[in-house]
Amino acid sequence: MRAPRVALCALLAVLLLAEAEVRVEAAVTCRPIELSSCVSAITSATPPSTLCCSKIKEQRPCLCQYLRNPNLKKFVNSPNARKVASTCGTPFPKC
Repeated sequence: MRAPRVALCALLAVLLLAEAEVRVEAAVTCRPIELSSCVSAITSATPPSTLCCSKIKEQRPCLCQYLRNPNLKKFVNSPNARKVASTCGTPFPKC
């Protein structure tokens, strides 16, 4: 009876790890539209919202990718974008 319990626990542990891995991958999906809540803070120098700050933190691993995109570079690399990131406590990456 003990062997089936151990096997069941091992299976549950594997499933939980697999689910956690999927969540991590989903958290770093690079989608520039996720930063739309920051547009007003970047373009008009208004203070960033809580949502903006959470999205910048979430999308931080993607910023270098965005900087390589000519259509996004001027938006992401602007002085105001760097100021918003700083205000949100998110260090701007060195790409």
